[in-house]
Amino acid sequence: MRYKAIALTAAISGFAATAALAADLAPLVSPAELEGALAGAETPQILDIRGDAYADGHIAGALSAPYGLFRGPEDNPGAVVPADQLETTYETLGLSPDAPVVIVAQGDTDTDFGAAARVYWTLKSSGFTELSILNGGSQAWVNSGLPLSKDAVTPEPTELDITWNDAWTAETAEVADVVDGGHEALLLDARPAAFFEGKKAHGAAAKPGTLPGAQNYAYTQFFQSGATAIGQISDVQALKASLGVTEGEEIVSFCNTGHWAATNWFALSEMAGIENVKLYPGSMVEYSQTGRDMQNSPGLFKNLLNQVTGGN
Repeated sequence: MRYKAIALTAAISGFAATAALAADLAPLVSPAELEGALAGAETPQILDIRGDAYADGHIAGALSAPYGLFRGPEDNPGAVVPADQLETTYETLGLSPDAPVVIVAQGDTDTDFGAAARVYWTLKSSGFTELSILNGGSQAWVNSGLPLSKDAVTPEPTELDITWNDAWTAETAEVADVVDGGHEALLLDARPAAFFEGKKAHGAAAKPGTLPGAQNYAYTQFFQSGATAIGQISDVQALKASLGVTEGEEIVSFCNTGHWAATNWFALSEMAGIENVKLYPGSMVEYSQTGRDMQNSPGLFKNLLNQVTGGN
């Protein structure tokens, strides 16, 4: 097990985006940048994924799109939602793949970022091209002194034809092939150490443990202690060196249900610009249910004792 430091800075850009260039928003935006974009001619669609909290106050014009719309069933929460079901969701929300979208989570804890990153990954894999995440979520917006609205938004439905692009997806068969030596990839476990070491497991997992040969790189390493906004990556080469990844090598980010792993995927792929980074959506819950051998998996009695609910 290796823990590595990377060069991060918690500073978030404070400058506002040019008013008319909403389409030029970076994958990660600050409240000031989003405020500037909303004052422009081409305003982005705000996708509020918080669920019930939407009614208590949201960014004016935001659409309510609870995170559950982008998640799988209870026994495999990380499973990818079928394309036809996603298509219906997008149409109901009035989304269009060629229009800019900014995703807003709550931002109370660093794990909230994973929800926004998972939705971002889902939308990108569905053909959306202009995507951003509000760093620090709704809480950062409020902390910046910016107003909330309680006016619900009723979207105008769209008609879409969505197909899934699997360029950023690693399925169980592909992951198993890596484990078996069929092809090479860096398997990156985004979970806290207790899950990697088999001391804890998600409630839907068949047993604790990790993928054989995986490296532990907890998603929390992209956050300063206590911060809920992800830190900027100041040195991509240092990040690559800390991972030990070679140029062009495939990276597969996984966790329990593809939630924490989405943070690692976003940081590596969208912030650092590293190519060939994939997310294993079903992650250890799905893999553990295949009956395949796992690393750091204790005996059955220990499994029962250590099984806990929670974990993403």
